Amino acid sequence: MAEIRTAQKRTWSRPSLFIAIGAVLYAVLVIFINGGDSLALVTLGTRFTEGISEADGGTEGYDGQFVYFIAKDPISAPFYIARGGDIPAYRFQRMLLPTLGNIGSLGNDSLIPFSLLIINGLAVLVGGILLESLLRGWGISRWYVVGYALTLAIFGTVRLSLPEPLAYGLVIGGIFAMTKDKWLWGAWLFSLAAISKETTLVFVGGYALWMLMQKQFWQVIWFLGVSTTPFIVLQLMLYRSFGAFGVGSGGAMATSFEIIPFGGVLQIITTILGAMGVALSNPEADVMGVFIRTMTGLLVFAVLLGIFVIYPTLWGIKRLWADFRDKKIDVWSVLLGINAMLMLFVPFSTYREPLGILRFIAGLQIAVILYSAQRGNHRALRNSTFWMFTLLLLIGSDMAGGMPS
Repeated sequence: MAEIRTAQKRTWSRPSLFIAIGAVLYAVLVIFINGGDSLALVTLGTRFTEGISEADGGTEGYDGQFVYFIAKDPISAPFYIARGGDIPAYRFQRMLLPTLGNIGSLGNDSLIPFSLLIINGLAVLVGGILLESLLRGWGISRWYVVGYALTLAIFGTVRLSLPEPLAYGLVIGGIFAMTKDKWLWGAWLFSLAAISKETTLVFVGGYALWMLMQKQFWQVIWFLGVSTTPFIVLQLMLYRSFGAFGVGSGGAMATSFEIIPFGGVLQIITTILGAMGVALSNPEADVMGVFIRTMTGLLVFAVLLGIFVIYPTLWGIKRLWADFRDKKIDVWSVLLGINAMLMLFVPFSTYREPLGILRFIAGLQIAVILYSAQRGNHRALRNSTFWMFTLLLLIGSDMAGGMPS
């Protein structure tokens, strides 16, 4: 009996359980704040639902609406996505969550937001528990899971009905399988992650690179075959249906990946300063007011990007170089390095949207936590908990009745 009580105590003391329950309860609170309307979770915009243009006052909504459209009716969804100015192929490549959402709704459209919520909540729970297991296996406190699960990239996207919780929960499942030498299981889980969100393929690339470094040539062929085939097949289907590959199209107003490191950040700075120049060219401009607003905007971006994106990116690249120099490269170095280096070339269109870039760093969060835990770097692990504060952006916007832009 004592052993049973101890096991029950361990189960109920898991931080991932509290975080998953908290994410679901927060989403329910958002529904309550919006007068009991469950569609608040998918953030519909009238540009897409009613075809009202931006010039006529149409609202943009947010990306959860595309998941909802596809889950509700994949046949009519391309029409709604396209008439609001977005690209169907890009949205349809993230098929797993809307497909599961449709199945979970049992054919009742009104249940789709709740179905998406439950699926993502379970993904946070399972992914978090597996991450906790990895941490405990290295003698690290399981509570450092908060740097992954209690963040805007995961907790916040449960409320927004986005694919990140499911996609990165599957990534953690794949990583867990790989640590147990179950690489075929890992490849299969990575394949599901890829059709949840294409950015998870970074982890496939990281593991493939590590296998090549270990001269495991046949294994890497099988690994890539299993982990990428569903994604490739889906891309071919999208091209046949829409005349475009989803992976190369991008969403509305998307820009291409940058060539210059942190080129997206540099464009933000030049855009803000350019707007200041235009405002000051007006003879009647309030020079001091324009200057203060510009400096405030630059300061906000500097703090937001500096703390949560740029610093961990540079730290990851520094650790990769140090491991390479000291000949201590392992799979955790590779996963950290490839996720960090990706951040150097993220498009301007992602960097300019705070919510977008703070969702994009989910992979980096996982890589930083795993690398630091495996190395026993408690300072880096403590720093990773600062990602919790990214949630304030979403919570503040929800309480103010809007969406972060």
